[in-house]
Parts: sequence; structure tokens; C-alpha cells
Amino acid sequence: MMTKKILTFVFASVLMASCSNGDEPGGTGGNGGTEHTEYFGVNMSGAEFGNVYPGVDGTHYGYPTESDLQYFKNKGLRMVRFPFRWERIQRTMNGELDATELAKMKKFVQAAEDLNMKVLLDMHNFGRYCIYSNGVNSEDNQFAIIGNARCTVDNFCDVWKKLAAEFKDYKCIWGYDIMNEPNAMLKTTPWVDIAQACINAIREVDTETMLVISGDEFSSASRWKEVSDNLKTLVDPCNNMIFQAHVYFDSDASGNYVKSYDEDGATVQTGVMRLKPFVEWLKENNKRGFVGEYGVPDDDGRWLDVLDAALKYLQENGVNGTYWSAGPRWGDYKLAVQPTDNYTVDRPQLETLLKYKTTVQIY
Repeated sequence: MMTKKILTFVFASVLMASCSNGDEPGGTGGNGGTEHTEYFGVNMSGAEFGNVYPGVDGTHYGYPTESDLQYFKNKGLRMVRFPFRWERIQRTMNGELDATELAKMKKFVQAAEDLNMKVLLDMHNFGRYCIYSNGVNSEDNQFAIIGNARCTVDNFCDVWKKLAAEFKDYKCIWGYDIMNEPNAMLKTTPWVDIAQACINAIREVDTETMLVISGDEFSSASRWKEVSDNLKTLVDPCNNMIFQAHVYFDSDASGNYVKSYDEDGATVQTGVMRLKPFVEWLKENNKRGFVGEYGVPDDDGRWLDVLDAALKYLQENGVNGTYWSAGPRWGDYKLAVQPTDNYTVDRPQLETLLKYKTTVQIY
């Protein structure tokens, strides 16, 4: 363990010379930083859909479009978290990136850049890679967790080095969300070690783009101090890193909302209370924060009050976020904010989201 720490320190020291940000590695620039406007926005789902790999575009999954982007840009929500699947962009671990999928991703990113929007590339894999799918449904799916011999940390680092090489020159890339909601990781290969290895690997290729590090155990905001406190030890030699939590307001925090508002025992302050452990941790450790997922159903207006209070709390504390979720494949999903009737009818949740378009971070 001591050898690993020494090697990490040496790597960080050497790489700092090539980084554009010269503050202490792994920090936030300290209290003496400058004010930066950061945007709120939405997840733009579709490319991660299907749970069939690689799947058929248009059947199992599909990419959001320029029209989707234009709608939210017109509303003033300029941040887009863009989920995609590792199994599609890299069909074989350590192999080349799939040219067809890469072209689709780049088309979406370029459309966002043309609209002066910001994109967060989100590898939506939960700390795993599907090593077998029957190509028809998810019944026979087999997953290998990162750290397993069939999905090594080096495999994970490889795909991100290749992605960074392809996307580092886009001006609209807000950050690399290296892994969505890691959970139940191997004790022998904890998430904090995987994340540090990935940070080091990306910085070999890209010394400027921000790295977005999700919390452990589904990125739980309410359990952050319990399950993700060790992430404060991560070191980004280029001092451009932000930590991501997720929060939902139903009783089990799953976002499924299978119970009613009353059955869930929700109150207006439910979201604020669940966010506090994360926000307090950011302040205690001088870190920057982002909330990549939150959402409420459209069938009870009281949930909108919970969302309103939560977003107000985030905005006041300099934490931006993206709502779950938009995108053209959601159908009647009750959390969706995708407009209907050819982009002419807004979803009920949108009015609340539009109250919170920006916040200010100091770094």
C-alpha cells in the first residue's frame, strides 16, 4: 500500500508540469479562487437504454437529437449529462472504439457545441461490463465487475484514455463522468482505487478536461459521509475534479416512486435533508460538487415542492445538477421532462426546473 501511495505521488508531481492549473493537486483552488457560473440542466437519455448489448440502434436504444438539445437550450437549461454504455462504444475490452457509435456520440456532442451548451460524458455502467448478452433480451446477461479478472482496472483505464483522446478537443465538454453509480464493488478493488487509477490514466492523455467522480453505493447523497468519505484522498494532478452525488425523494431513495407521497412519508424538506451530508462534506473538505440525478413524478404536485426546496438549497450552496431525465425514448415515464406533441407541450416538472438555471462556484 505504501508503494502505491509513493508511485501516485511521483506520478502527480511529474504530471503537474503539463497541467494548466497549478494549485495544490486534488483541491478546489482554495477559498482564494474566482467566481464561475455553472449551469443546471438535464440528463439526455437514450444511448444507454435497452440492457441488450450491443443492441440495435432504434430498437434497444437510440441517441437524442439536435431538436432535443435545441428545446432545452431555448428554455435556458444549458447543461446536458449524456449517458452511454461502455459495451457499445468498445465492443471488446482493450479493443478500438466502435467507429459507428463514436460517430453518433460525436454528432451529438458537436450539435451541443454548436448550440453553446455543455456536455458531461457519462459512462452509465454501474461499475460493470456486460461480458455476455444474447442480443435479444437481458435474460442471459453476465456482468463482470471492475477488478474482476474478466474486467480489470486496466481495461477501465484503457477505454477512458481512448475516449479522452477523441473528445478532449471539443470546447463543450464540461467533464468526463468516469462511472455512473458504482456499487457493491470488490473489497479487494474498492471504488476509490479504481477512480484514482482512471484519473491517472486520463491525465496521460488530457490534462485539461474536468473529471467527475461519482460517490460509492449508487452515489448516494444522504449516505455520502458513510460510504464515500474516502474519496477525499483522490488526487488529480491537474486540480480539476468535481464530486458527484445522486438523490431521489421516495422512501427507499431509488427513484422508482412506487408509493404515494403520503406513503413515502415525504415532506418539503426531504430533499434538503438528503442532500445535506454531501454538501456539508464538500464544505468540510474544500471540494466542488455536482448532483447528476434527481427527479420527481408528475402525478402529485407536492413532489414539485420537494424538488423546489432541494434545488434552492443546491443553488445557494454553489452546487449545480442535472434532472433525471429527458430524451426521446421515455414514453409515459412519470419522471420524464421530455416535451410532448412535437416539443410544444412542456412537462409539469419543467416550471420548477426553470427557476434554477445557474449557480456560482468559487475555484
